[in-house]
Amino acid sequence: MKPNYHIQLTTLNARYSHSAIGLRYLYANMQGLREYTFIHEFTINDAIQDVAEKLLECQPNIIGIGVYIWNVQQCAALVHTLKKVSPSTIIILGGPEVSYAPMRVNFDAADYIVQGEGDLAFYQLVQAIQGDLAPTERVIQAPLPDINTIVMPYDEYTDEDVSNRYIYVEASRGCPFQCEFCLSSRDEKVRNFDTALFLEALEKLWQRGVRNFKFIDRTFNLNIKIATQLLDFFLSKNEALFVHFEVIPDHFPAALKERMTQFSPATLQLEIGIQTLNLDVAKNIHRNLKLDKIYDNIRFLAQETSAHMHLDLIVGLPDEDLQSFGQGLDTLVALTDAEIQIGILKKLAGTTLNRHDQQFEMIYSDIPPYDILRNSKLSFEDIQKMKRFARFWNLYYNSGNFTRSIKMLWQGRSVFESFFNFSLWVYAQSQSTWKISLERLAAYLFEYRVKTQGAVEEEVALLLLKDLLKLEGRKVPNFLKPFAYADQGVKRSLSAHQVVVQGKNQRQQKRLR
Repeated sequence: MKPNYHIQLTTLNARYSHSAIGLRYLYANMQGLREYTFIHEFTINDAIQDVAEKLLECQPNIIGIGVYIWNVQQCAALVHTLKKVSPSTIIILGGPEVSYAPMRVNFDAADYIVQGEGDLAFYQLVQAIQGDLAPTERVIQAPLPDINTIVMPYDEYTDEDVSNRYIYVEASRGCPFQCEFCLSSRDEKVRNFDTALFLEALEKLWQRGVRNFKFIDRTFNLNIKIATQLLDFFLSKNEALFVHFEVIPDHFPAALKERMTQFSPATLQLEIGIQTLNLDVAKNIHRNLKLDKIYDNIRFLAQETSAHMHLDLIVGLPDEDLQSFGQGLDTLVALTDAEIQIGILKKLAGTTLNRHDQQFEMIYSDIPPYDILRNSKLSFEDIQKMKRFARFWNLYYNSGNFTRSIKMLWQGRSVFESFFNFSLWVYAQSQSTWKISLERLAAYLFEYRVKTQGAVEEEVALLLLKDLLKLEGRKVPNFLKPFAYADQGVKRSLSAHQVVVQGKNQRQQKRLR
């Protein structure tokens, strides 16, 4: 090794609480170059020139950058700045956003791009570069590594990571399914890490104080023997913990169900990719749905376990209109009170969604996150409305702040139609989907229920008070005080709409002062 050689591994995480398992895989597999290699993480909110300054402080010879959909634009700006300031520093890129064509963000300034799983390929490239044997090709196609030759990365989580960040782990890679919107469909073979070694790594993390484990496996419950071993590991612990799995909705045999009933509340979180409940739409995208099993399993998880479920639906799939999407949402809400995450279809490079472009007039943005703009069933205006629908759904339904009161919107009516109309109304009042305070959200719901739906003020107010005050320390919103203190004869105050307007005017006056 040349003297004073220095290699930086970096990425920009979505939040500080996230940790990049990919960087730790690279570091763990650097062999004789580990002592010259350092991990330096940032977030997408950090100023790019500040990031570049910190990375260049030690005059690194090589900087490896992990590029993902959430940071691709910031990474492009970072590469630009680094090469302007220090053109001799070799920049190597890796990650999903540079691994597949078409590459819609310009990374021409980067020296090398490692495509595919770079756990071993990155080390081999760096070794060649520092040995003056740098390859002539700029794009390196990494061969699929033997998973049991990869050094696991879990020792590379620092004490700070353990104390302050999510700890990501994986028992397997790959997915046997071929859902066309998902990059995991490219790797049809599921490869499992040695389970005994993986359990040893989990135990070591546990002994270090880790109590929050997020599994990134795409199909945790595919191999029931391994899944039950992992569940048994966590069930054997007698302390509070949190574990997150992504599971297949139609594969819950008795051994799995029996174990899931044993987890205490706030311990087990299950992400369940539903995406659509329309069989024809599912067939279009090579997604196999066993609806009866899916419904039975969701009911079981909702009624017989304390697991927190996170169900996913996608807007904009080929040949699915709003009516079909709405029927899917209505069905899920009838099955469970679980969180339902509504996403907008994205066309990721490397997927096969493009085969539908002509038939269904699929038009996507070329700007990250590459979301659908319109198709044959949904206009641009429809998509815009559904983006706002999804945002307000998070604020009102998924947040847990309006558990009782939000359900009154659709008493005996379609959940989708009722909330769709409400979301249109809220946006007309707010002209925004961001930075809306909890009190304003409550005031909008109060006014809509009373003035648009004709509900009784006292009944709406009572439900809102129960929802908002279930967390200790919250104050009674001003517009609800007359109802909270009605027995004291307090005079009824302004309407909800007046409260919102008055609050806005007061803030403007403060700024003028």
